[in-house]
Amino acid sequence: MAVYTLPELPYDYAALEPVINPQIIELHHDKHHAAYVKGANDTLEQLAEARDKESWGAINGLEKSLAFHLSGHILHSIYWHNMTGDGGGEPLAADGVGELADAIAKSFGSFAGFKSQLTKAAATTQGSGWGVLAYEPVSGRLIVEQVYDHQGNVGQGSVPVLVFDAWEHAFYLQYKNQKVDFIEAMWRVVNWQDVAKRYASAKERAHNLLLAP
Repeated sequence: MAVYTLPELPYDYAALEPVINPQIIELHHDKHHAAYVKGANDTLEQLAEARDKESWGAINGLEKSLAFHLSGHILHSIYWHNMTGDGGGEPLAADGVGELADAIAKSFGSFAGFKSQLTKAAATTQGSGWGVLAYEPVSGRLIVEQVYDHQGNVGQGSVPVLVFDAWEHAFYLQYKNQKVDFIEAMWRVVNWQDVAKRYASAKERAHNLLLAP
């Protein structure tokens, strides 16, 4: 039985036009995201077989494969909900996301400073990767992470709340090799309501990371 399943999109393929065209959304979700789900499930089966046979020759590759595919599945599952055709702008107290806006200002000095850092992190990923806004529970602040592939360069315990996919499959059919243009356009579809909910949820769970002595 599969452990992971491909989530349905929260909107139709054309919902994010003109920022992302329907063909990209369909291929990205139905093919690429689906492949990460299958990869995670296949790897779990191979690990179960390795345990049964006490055959650990491929353990390094299997653990890397699980981290890659599972992280890809998780980040994409967040990505779809981080976007909306009615999004964009910046988080404002008037829209009910004042706590998130305050946290961004406290962690980065200003929304403009945060936007610039996340844009640069996503746009300058070498090869494949993501730009991620994450809640870091040890310090209780928001940080930007530049994630390589899906799993590399990540602070342990940090919780992603806003993710920008900088893999070529996320934009190439529409933006060609202009990754910077795609990342800049992404700000027009950010779903701040979703980001705010993820931030609030991450804060609630923060005390579970490090147990008091």
